[in-house]
Amino acid sequence: MMKFRFRRQGADPQREKLKQELFAFHKTVEHGFPNQPSALAFDPELRIMAIGTRSGAVRIYGAPGVEFTGLHHDAATVTQMHFLPGQGRLLTLLDDNSLHLWEIVPHNGCAHLEETLSFQPPSRPGFDGTSTLPSLSRVTVVLLVDAGDRAVLGTEGGSVVFLNVDTLTLLEGQTLAPDEVLRSLPDDCRCGKALGPVESLQGHLQDPNKILIGYSRGLLVIWSQTARCVERVFLGNQQLESLCWERSGSTVVSSHSDGSYAVWPADSGSALVLQPTAATTPYGPFPCKAINKILWRSCESGGHFIIFSGGMPRASYGDRHCVSVLRAETLVTLDFTSRVIDFFTVHSTRPEDEFDDPQALAVLLEEELVVLDLQTPGWPAVPAPYLAPLHSSAITCSAHVANVPAKLWARLVSLGEQQSPQPTSSASSWPITGGRNLAQEPSQRGLLLTGHEDGTVRFWDASGVALRPLYKLSTAGLFQTDFEHTDSLVQAAEDDWPPFRKVGCFDPYSDDPRLGVQKVALCKYTAQMVVAGTAGQVLVLELSDVPTEQAVSVASMDLLQDREGFTWKGHDRLSPSTGPLPWPAGFQPRVLVQCLPPAAVTAVTLHTEWGLVAFGTSHGFGLFDYQRKSPVLARCTLHPNDSLAMEGPLSRVKSLKKSLRQSFRRIRKSRVSGKKRAVNASSKLQEANAQLAEQACPHDVEVTPVQRRIEPRSADDSLSGVVRCLYFADTFLRDAVHHGPTLWAGTNSGSVFAYALEVPVVTTGSEKRPERAVEAVLGKEVQLMHRAPVVAIAVLDGRGRPLPEPYEASRDLAQAPDMQGGHAVLIASEEQFKVFTLPKVSAKTKFKLTAHEGCRVRKVALATFASVVCEDYTETCLACLTNLGDVHVFSVPGLRPQVHYSCIRKEDISGIASCVFTRHGQGFYLISPSEFERFSLSARNITEPLCSLDIRWPRSTTCDSYRLQESPKLSQANGTPGIILAPRSCDRSPSPARSKGAGDTLEPSEATLSPMSVDSATSADTTLDTTGDVTMEDVKDFLSSSEEPQKNLRNVAQDEARACTILIK
Repeated sequence: MMKFRFRRQGADPQREKLKQELFAFHKTVEHGFPNQPSALAFDPELRIMAIGTRSGAVRIYGAPGVEFTGLHHDAATVTQMHFLPGQGRLLTLLDDNSLHLWEIVPHNGCAHLEETLSFQPPSRPGFDGTSTLPSLSRVTVVLLVDAGDRAVLGTEGGSVVFLNVDTLTLLEGQTLAPDEVLRSLPDDCRCGKALGPVESLQGHLQDPNKILIGYSRGLLVIWSQTARCVERVFLGNQQLESLCWERSGSTVVSSHSDGSYAVWPADSGSALVLQPTAATTPYGPFPCKAINKILWRSCESGGHFIIFSGGMPRASYGDRHCVSVLRAETLVTLDFTSRVIDFFTVHSTRPEDEFDDPQALAVLLEEELVVLDLQTPGWPAVPAPYLAPLHSSAITCSAHVANVPAKLWARLVSLGEQQSPQPTSSASSWPITGGRNLAQEPSQRGLLLTGHEDGTVRFWDASGVALRPLYKLSTAGLFQTDFEHTDSLVQAAEDDWPPFRKVGCFDPYSDDPRLGVQKVALCKYTAQMVVAGTAGQVLVLELSDVPTEQAVSVASMDLLQDREGFTWKGHDRLSPSTGPLPWPAGFQPRVLVQCLPPAAVTAVTLHTEWGLVAFGTSHGFGLFDYQRKSPVLARCTLHPNDSLAMEGPLSRVKSLKKSLRQSFRRIRKSRVSGKKRAVNASSKLQEANAQLAEQACPHDVEVTPVQRRIEPRSADDSLSGVVRCLYFADTFLRDAVHHGPTLWAGTNSGSVFAYALEVPVVTTGSEKRPERAVEAVLGKEVQLMHRAPVVAIAVLDGRGRPLPEPYEASRDLAQAPDMQGGHAVLIASEEQFKVFTLPKVSAKTKFKLTAHEGCRVRKVALATFASVVCEDYTETCLACLTNLGDVHVFSVPGLRPQVHYSCIRKEDISGIASCVFTRHGQGFYLISPSEFERFSLSARNITEPLCSLDIRWPRSTTCDSYRLQESPKLSQANGTPGIILAPRSCDRSPSPARSKGAGDTLEPSEATLSPMSVDSATSADTTLDTTGDVTMEDVKDFLSSSEEPQKNLRNVAQDEARACTILIK
């Protein structure tokens, strides 16, 4: 009999096949703005744009939904990028002095990005002396000539060399050395000094034979490639920064380090030009910073555009990030909040056109991309359909809402258009329109909500590849902040100089840190939501299509319940504005509930059918009836030793002596308990019995894994009273016959409180319940044995399915729950999952994740997985993310492990804290302050780019012979998966690179039952932990180097990993 206790059931082949049809791990697309951009390029023929980053990533964007992503093999900074016009090829220069050629290659009806060639310029001649290739110092500038067939490289040593782009090999005998240029100068112009590095190279649009070369010390020359001689010399006396050759070739514009620019005649009869026709310091006469780049664009309507970056007065505005636009007498200084990386204009490049006629100006900044319409008076900004900066204010929380009703979606779109008016003409629309999005329209709409440090909540269209901004809600207008917002920097006065104009939406400054949004929850059926903040403010809002002026009801709830011995040492609460306030159309506040003490809200849930909102802090939780605007329940969860809970996250009065004392006490306890365990005879006996049982088992029988010993947590740990999750459910709590509304709360110390609620019944035909008081009575109280923090709670009906959301069952939007069979409650703690029967609350099933896997649960959600074979077959499973970055999927209610994948690096604490699951088996997490990585656990529900590009360049048949193999999911740029390629290098040796291919975008039909996030009864289908809530446990997990977590790092480097990875029975 003892043998069967240690025997495991064998794997079922049918179940293994079904797992492959249900589950598959993909990292699909990166939403948001690329982190740390470093280079920019634009193809005027294909209308596509490329952005390079410091991590070596390459992103190509076209029309909304058209995206290509690649990653250089070496994580070096991309310093320059150049499109081969109309060919879908891109040449990149890295800071390690290497050149790489990328191609957009069609494959199976769509296209993806591949690196085909790489080239490392020789740094010194060959040892045998037979090499005729010149040795090159660092490449400073690249210019494509002859329709992209050749590249001209300027170097730090002053040489100019030529490169065959098709093979990435240097062309022998065509190098232009600085000595050759010096010999072309008149004797009286030679000063005996070196020319300096090549600072700029410009081609002639009408005559490709000519190249304009600018050297750092100010010398400019026009070089003829056919005659191999200098045609014209311009003697500049200022350090050169950039050059621009006017379209007709008659004018050359140079910008310099002293903040000036000069205009040179290029069509004069003299071969030597000593003085420019005009030299201007736009923001002089005082010392100015360098003009880093300058563009000259001609217009058919008369006049011309001069666009340049920098040049600001050094003493007054040297810290400003500006791009100046000058046309005739009109000068506008575009003032940005982050550093200018590069910019370009969208204009005509056809040789037969006489004028440039620029349509738009695109400016790449360190934190955002801004596009201006140059054809509309006033040069307004063009709203971006993608690449919007998610971190315009720092992200503090996030939520996902699936299956948004069409009516609510249309209202949000309309309100968003009122906030940022769309272009009235096609000429002023988004100019980057290359490629075709081949993905089908999503079958359902998904909202991504992000809460921010400045008190705003932003609504994003997360239905497809492009994350499009829809609507912005601001809560700051309700409060009187310490720093009143002023618009002094938004628009300068007319008589001020320079004429600053603030552009862009990135604003890294917060008026008051107490405004930060900690939790959000949205009911998609009633258009009501709750926003909770850092200073204990809980705001209930309702969507309105018309602006109103009204006062907001304010209520306070004391969560300490007059408990003695506690004094709040943290920040004060926010003071609400009094009297009627004007509110624009959109979400308008109805009730403000202020928690006392004003600690940050750690959990919130909303039930619109009952008119109730529940919220929790580090001191306790409260229940509020926002229909009657009256409190229902307040429960304090503080332990007598919870001193840290009274100091708050913004407190500066924490006692170093107290924290050290607590640390030493904790170490002393662990040592004493360790000694006791060492001499415990019973533990030795248990280990001996386990070894005997293992020896008695046959070798061919799989043995259950040894469980790790988990030490119970002390009841007096700091912050044990933090409320981690809240949950509303209509279930059986008092007896097995009568069911009714309940409220569940879980704390950091492993306590679970269940309250039975007396809610007046809604009459037939009415949306609102009677005006009668709601009552709450404590029904059950559960204390987990190891006192592990409770992460999530969910009630399962008689079929083992999660309960529907408010109004889903009453409006026949989802299958009604089974109220005949026995219900069960799933309680997920950081260490284990456990199912209890209701109403007896007796243990039914459990899975000890920490004991088996050596990790702790960080995020939990219930999701529906649809089969790729049979569309009607779905399973509801429990998805969880651990502190090691692994994602596990369990069956419900059996809690059997299904699959697990390595998703996030365990060192990425912020990424793990920001993860949010969707109801259809997808997820988002922050890979940088400005980017969400999207991943899918479902084999059917995948959202990834599916696009094509019309390319005129004749591609050779050898492109299809490149070896492709799937790459490990964790070795991508910022975590993005893709394809490892073996492109051709200059010596025909494979040079691996990574890129993201395109795939199908599949959205399953709406499930018959709508599973929701385990820790929320609202339509925010996520476990919403604040992105900035990095706990001490997270830091301990990061610093720990024990062997057990190392064993649990899964490396999915095999080809089968994408399909199934590791299956667990």
